[in-house]
Amino acid sequence: MGQASISRIRDCIRSLNYVVSLHAAEGLDDDNLTIFDLESIILSGRIVERQRDYEWGERKYLIRGRTGDGRDAEAAVKLGFDHVTLVVITVYLV
Repeated sequence: MGQASISRIRDCIRSLNYVVSLHAAEGLDDDNLTIFDLESIILSGRIVERQRDYEWGERKYLIRGRTGDGRDAEAAVKLGFDHVTLVVITVYLV
């Protein structure tokens, strides 16, 4: 799978074509963030790190952005096996 661009990742958010992992849902809850904060982080953010899992060949992206109320946060995401759905792996305040 090729690298995703921030515009492709944002398109998944805008079209609501994403899923939130249990780990990410717990991170949202732990930091008192909403799904709207998650969307804001990705829509306002930029890719700060790209990682590749050499065993599985998956690429993950760390996006730093701002929550709806302006707090700095990061979200780790990847494209799903269908290459269309965005998978939110985790999210947290920085």
